[in-house]
Amino acid sequence: MSERARGDEERRNFHGSGNDGFECGHCGEDVLPLAQGSYRNHCPACLWSRHVDVVPGDRGSDCGGLMEPVKLTGASGSGWKVLQRCIACGFERFNGVVLDDLRQPDNWDVLVALGAESR
Repeated sequence: MSERARGDEERRNFHGSGNDGFECGHCGEDVLPLAQGSYRNHCPACLWSRHVDVVPGDRGSDCGGLMEPVKLTGASGSGWKVLQRCIACGFERFNGVVLDDLRQPDNWDVLVALGAESR
């Protein structure tokens, strides 16, 4: 089964709390876990992430490439999402925008710039 097809399945083989801090592989930002207990899988400073999951949280991909933010979309009913594309293998995934985290919300200026590029 392809990664793209498996990415639509329910989360399985979940590792860790899913709300772990990390250092951004693109800009070096120290990314804190989300305060409200959900999980963050992208850097709030630059919106990049790393391709480590097939299904969010499973750590099932052995690619490890950096995932570039390529498009901002306003999915109706589910809020703003950032489309990311792996620069190593081309895998794509949408990630929800995080604006309500008081400690480290996604950078509004970076979101606006990405939205302008997406037109």
